[in-house]
Amino acid sequence: SAVALLILTAALALGVALALLPRTPVNRFCTAPNNKTGFLCDDRVTCVPGSWVCDRANNCRNGEDEQEQLCGDLPHSLPGYLVFYCSNPRSWVYADLRCDGMNDCGDCSDETGSLAACPPCGWEWWSCNPVHYEFCSCIPRRLCRDGIQHCLGWSDESIC
Repeated sequence: SAVALLILTAALALGVALALLPRTPVNRFCTAPNNKTGFLCDDRVTCVPGSWVCDRANNCRNGEDEQEQLCGDLPHSLPGYLVFYCSNPRSWVYADLRCDGMNDCGDCSDETGSLAACPPCGWEWWSCNPVHYEFCSCIPRRLCRDGIQHCLGWSDESIC
């Protein structure tokens, strides 16, 4: 019985030691719908868009997208692949908002220039110099020929 107690104590000590070892970080990068940067849930199947992380809504079954260690000190606590820093380094947006056609940074650095490296306007967009703050270098084609000026040269009403 002394041998059994010794084996039990050794097994318990080994278990505690293994629990204290640093764990290898789980790679949570995935590609969400629309080929955007995503966050992989613990089920290793569900991929939520990056901008849904730390939004105060559990999108993963176990709520791992809202955990304190992930959301405690935004953006510094987030994995780098989820963060895009605007031209003003104190400003950031979620990486899946980069190149989405909207002026999320406030200075269009998430849509134009070398930092963003966005492709030209897609087929659902019209390339122009927008007059509205929310757009940068493209407007949604649904705004074409709606009787309202969205482009400086009115190309959204005449050519688009």
